[in-house]
Formats: sequence, C-alpha cells, structure tokens
Amino acid sequence: MSSARLLHLLSLLQTRREWTGPELSERLGVTVRTVRRDVERLRDLGYPVHATLGKVGGYRLEAGTALPPLLLDDEEAVAIAVGLRGAAGGAVEGIGEASVRALAKLEQILPARLRRRVNALHTATTPLTGPPAGPAVDPETLTVLAAASRDRERVRFAYRDGGGAETSRLADPHGLVTAGRRWYLVAFDTGRGDWRTFRVDRVSRPHPTGVRCPPRDLPAADAAAFVTRSLARSRPVRSAVLTVHASAEELIDRFRVTGAEVEPVDEHTCVLRTAPDSLEYTALRIAYLDLDFEVVEPPELAERLAAAGARLTRAAGPALTRRRPCGGRADARRSPGTSA
Repeated sequence: MSSARLLHLLSLLQTRREWTGPELSERLGVTVRTVRRDVERLRDLGYPVHATLGKVGGYRLEAGTALPPLLLDDEEAVAIAVGLRGAAGGAVEGIGEASVRALAKLEQILPARLRRRVNALHTATTPLTGPPAGPAVDPETLTVLAAASRDRERVRFAYRDGGGAETSRLADPHGLVTAGRRWYLVAFDTGRGDWRTFRVDRVSRPHPTGVRCPPRDLPAADAAAFVTRSLARSRPVRSAVLTVHASAEELIDRFRVTGAEVEPVDEHTCVLRTAPDSLEYTALRIAYLDLDFEVVEPPELAERLAAAGARLTRAAGPALTRRRPCGGRADARRSPGTSA
C-alpha cells in the first residue's frame, strides 16, 4: 500500500465535509474497493473516518479530533528531512524559518541511524550561493491557489502586471508550475475568455468563490509546456546576444539556459542568444559567472554593464589607492603563495 496515496486520501478528506466513494476513486486513480481498503487502513492508524450509507456511499473525517501522524518508512523520513533542509533556502517567502522549525521537530523523533544519514548528507553538501534568481512568493497565496487548482474551484484575485497596474481577475485554475525561484499559475481567465499564465509573486488577495470549474482542455501537453510556450511568446522580439569565452556545454550548465539559446563557435567560445525579462538581471548573472564575454547587442545591455563596472570601480577605488606607494607605482609586495 502506498503511503503517498494514504497521505493524498487524508488530505482530500480534510478539504471537504464529505466525499463519495466514486469521487475519491477518480481523484486517487484507484477503484472504489481500493478506496474502502485505504479508509480501513486510515482507521487502523487512528484516523476517525466515518462512512455514510447510500447508493454511492460517502466518507468524512470527524472534526475537532487530534490526528495521529501518518507512519513513514525509513526512506520517506529521510526524504522529508532532506527536503526540509532544501526548503530552508527556497523561493517561498517565510518558508525557510518554518522549514527549520519543522526539521527540528522531525529530527527529535528520528531514530539515531536515520539522523546520522541526514546529517551526513547535510555535512557533505555545500550549497552554491549567488544573486537571487527571482522574487519570493507569499506562502498563503501559494496554498490558496494550490488548493483551488486541486479542487477545481474558481478563484478571484488581484493581479499586478509588469508596469505595476493592478486588475481584478476571475479564473479557473489548472495548476502551478515552478521554475527556479519563480512560480506560475496556469488558469482559464473567465473575463478574457482564454488561458493565461500568471506570475504568483504578482498575485494578491486570492480567495475561492465556491464555484466549481467546468471541464476544459488545456491547449498544451501539460501545465509546464503551457508556461514554456507562454513565456516564449511574451518575451521581446529583440534578444540579448553575447560572445562568451567558454564552451557551449559549460555555459549551458553554469548559466542555466537551453541548448537552443547557445551556438558553439569552437571548443572555447560560444554565442548566447537569449530574450531576458530584464537586461539588468542578465548583466548581473553573466558578470557573476566570472567568464570573459563581449556584448554584441543590444547597446542598452552594454550601457548597463558599463554603468555597473563604473560603480564597482568607484567602490574598489579607496582600497586600491591605499595599496599604492607615494611614488604612484603599484605595491610590489606579494602575498605568500603568489608568483611573479
């Protein structure tokens, strides 16, 4: 029996007052008989699930009862602990502190052998830090949208576009997609009569309306494919083009771009063509990689890099001046380990 399916069943029972057997069967992708067996398993674990008689039958979780924890095997416990450590630096605003608290509680009840496995992985792993890869999202907004997507319930929210203008939206959510530190909501915008991609960090004051979403076919293989296509269409026609002195494989790995955006020139040079959301962000990212490069276009990107370079030079100026002797020549003293 799958612990993941039991957890899913328990989460469904906590979201509505009552579910019919066929409804749970459809949500879980199992037979009605399997639903009955899973309900019995939850009862064995101490969860007060009540069944009602009728043509199709129904199940509900008794309200106001302290629920025991769902049993986890060793691999599941370790996976949760590792996931909580990773979430401490995640893209959801405030989740880092909550993850640390949850991890502290979990590690108190982990057997010593599992605690050693988790600590060994944590000790041997060094996270790669760098400039923020995107804005954080509000966890309450994220959970409301996730629940509405799961329950296929129409939701109303305020949405702020790239220019800062705010509009009221009424949408039928399909699902959430995460890309790095950015979250996207895929939904059918009822006011505009079409499918849309919404950046969750620009969503505010979401609330479900209680109206069930009518069945609609997403015009893509899945939500991730729809977001990928939407982002490609929304990008400016003019791309940022740079010649980078690194192999195409190294740039793809370090700059986190697709192979379609990189054209190899030789073993040590490639051309990057990308359509960024922000020229400032692109300048910051490429400069952070510590690779030599030249801007081909647009001129605005070169201007932003020049301005950033001037600021950095001014910032380093006082320290460089202190290292020069009175005669104006650079200090010839070298630190141990350096060569001429």
